[in-house]
Formats: sequence, C-alpha cells, structure tokens
Amino acid sequence: MINRLERKFGRYAIKGLIKYLMLLYGLGLVLYFLNPNFYNTWLALDVEKTFCHFQLWRLVTFLIQPIQQTEPGQVFFVLITMYFYYFVGNMLELKWGSFRFNLFYFSGVLFNIILCVLIYVFTLIVLGEGWSVSVGLEYINLAMLFAFTVEFGEVQVLLFFVIPMKVKYLAVFFGAMYGYRFITILVKFGWKYFLMAFIPFLIGILNFVIYFIATRKERAVRRRTIGDMRRRYAYMRSVERGEREGGVVNTAGNRKVITKHRCAVCGRTELDGDDLEFRFCSKCEGNYEYCMDHLYTHTHVVREKTGGNRPENAGDDKGL
Repeated sequence: MINRLERKFGRYAIKGLIKYLMLLYGLGLVLYFLNPNFYNTWLALDVEKTFCHFQLWRLVTFLIQPIQQTEPGQVFFVLITMYFYYFVGNMLELKWGSFRFNLFYFSGVLFNIILCVLIYVFTLIVLGEGWSVSVGLEYINLAMLFAFTVEFGEVQVLLFFVIPMKVKYLAVFFGAMYGYRFITILVKFGWKYFLMAFIPFLIGILNFVIYFIATRKERAVRRRTIGDMRRRYAYMRSVERGEREGGVVNTAGNRKVITKHRCAVCGRTELDGDDLEFRFCSKCEGNYEYCMDHLYTHTHVVREKTGGNRPENAGDDKGL
C-alpha cells in the first residue's frame, strides 16, 4: 500500500523535512525567550480554542514548540538535542526516502491531534468538563527515535559530544524512563490514572507501532541481505590481504593463503616482497605466471597431443 501511495503522491514529499522542522523548533525557542506565554496562548494545540473558537492555525503552529521548555542557561543542551534530532531525521530520510519519512512524521502529527481530541471528548463525557491537553512534540520525537533505533541500533553517538553510546542503549534508557513513570503512576494513583497516562503514550507513538508491525518481514529480508553483503565484503577483503586459507603456499610464513600472483618456477608470491613483479608467458599453454627472475629463463609448457603437458626448452627464444 505504501508503495502505491509513494508512486501516486511521492512527488509532493518535502525533501529535507527535518531541516525545516528544526527551523521551526529554533523559532519556537526564540519566541519562548521573548515571551514565555506566547506559545501557550496563541500557538499551542488547544482543542477548545482550535475547534470551538475556530483558531485552526493551531493545528500547524503547535509544531513551533521548542523541543523542551527551558531556561536561558540550558540553551546549549537544547541545541544539542535539536542537532541530535536533525541527525536522526536526516538518517531516516536517507534510509526510507523523502515520501516515507514525510508519511511517518505527519502520521505522528495526526495521531497526536487525534489524541488531544480524544482526551477532550473523554473528559467532557466523564467529568462534564473538557480538558484541552497539549501533548506537543514529546511523543512525535520519541517515535522517531524508536524508529531510528530499529534501523540503526548499532550506530554509536557521542552523548553530549563526550560519552560514546550506541543508539539502542539510548532508546532502552528512554524506554526505562517512561516505564518507571508509568509504574510510579500505577503504584501511587491506581489503574485509572495509569491508563490515562499510558493510552496517550501509546496513541502518541502509534505511527511507530504501525511502522514496526508493517515492516517486520521487510526488515527480516533486509537483515539477511545485509548479512550476505557483509560476508561478501569480508571475503573480498580477506582475499586482498591474502589472509584467507586456500591452496597457495606462502613461503614467507609457511601457511596456506590465497594470493593474486605466484611464480610457477620458484613459487614466490607478492607477499614475499613489495618489489616483485609478475607476468604471464604468452608461449606457455595455460595460465602460467612467472616472476621477473624466471620470466625469460623458464621452460615453456606446451600441450602434447595426448592431452598432457610437457616442458619445452626455451632455447634461444627467450622473449614473450
């Protein structure tokens, strides 16, 4: 289905989407320092103001929210976070293509809007007063991080540009942090408040859940393909280094390795000296290669009529 959508609407995808999102986050950060209440008053996703007072621009402008509300002294850490999410989004777009990354991110935006509406409707029916809860970007960015972990779990990043850490461990840390939060809510307030906290979390990252389920077969095939590519690459590298066991004897180390060149007379290979050169003899019947010391002095190999090979003295004709 996604392939059909991509063929039909792929040309409308925003290339480099994460770059524009980071610009919006930067704008939100500036607005926050100029007026901390401006975002919540005019831009945040407030269901009542959006749909009851027809402030429909909030469906878009809530993306201007800075990644986290912060104090001036924490700007450096916010900028690091923005850079990290730029890296994550850019890698996902390179991996999936612009259309699929657009689809993933904007579906997360849509699910978060639906989440806010559901919370408002639920509290209006149960409590008689609708709660306009603004989820913001927390779950959207968390879903993007989880997707990045699935695709690039072994990639190592420098946490705060100092601590080396694999992305999969970073995702485990965030998962444990949210798990601790939910367990604390369950122990202190019971199942009702636990579900009120966990269901928004689940809906907020629903785009990741759908992606994870929909691509499980594709990921399995891709892992096999990548494994095959790695094995082929390792084999070629080992052949180039002459380290893979084979049927050619390296006289320098008395061990069997595959080499590119071997003199048919003395048995020397390129591993016996960097200055050695090897050539094939055009008068020998078969693929016989010789070092420069034996290229003009060897006995030519000719094929007998019975099918065997017999040496023929090179005599005075010592050229190729």
